[in-house]
Amino acid sequence: MDPVEKPHSPSCDRNREPILALLREHFTDRRRVLEIGSGTGQHAVSFAAALPHLVWQCSDREENLAGIRLWLDEAALPNTPPPLELDVNGAWPGQRFDAVFSANTLHIMAWPEVERLFAGLAGVLAEDARLAIYGPFNYGGRYTSDSNAQFDAWLKQRGAHQGIRDFEAVDALAAGIGLVLAEDRSMPANNRCLVWRRPPP
Repeated sequence: MDPVEKPHSPSCDRNREPILALLREHFTDRRRVLEIGSGTGQHAVSFAAALPHLVWQCSDREENLAGIRLWLDEAALPNTPPPLELDVNGAWPGQRFDAVFSANTLHIMAWPEVERLFAGLAGVLAEDARLAIYGPFNYGGRYTSDSNAQFDAWLKQRGAHQGIRDFEAVDALAAGIGLVLAEDRSMPANNRCLVWRRPPP
């Protein structure tokens, strides 16, 4: 078997500081974060190093776990346990988390998978949880920029099931599991970071 090369995403290098600034505000009183779709693992090592009070739990589909492990093993941080296998179509972790983070995942999944993602979140979110999702979104069924329209066309060429999601549809899924929008922050390159919270009973 060929050795796994450590994966690298240039976009992670570009967006980590703006995302970290938001996480410093919304995750400052959190304890356990589940990252869904950890990808290369770059975000995990950056955010876990900068936010040492958090246990940062990576997860992704099985084929991405080896690359994530390379990043985690090299960083050797005390607050990054081994990554979990998580496919939204399958079994979810048995633990509860008071924060969940995901970047650039919703436009890769098919819409029924996005629906299953939020359905699965209902079982892993603690009572006072926060959810932060980064990526491009449409508003009122419209693109926010020409570059997002071009990106959406590229996604659909790659796979008909992919595409930039409508904010209103995603917010409705969040509301369906008892979350309320806490912030919708503009990010570089026409992306957004959406943060929901579960209000106290």
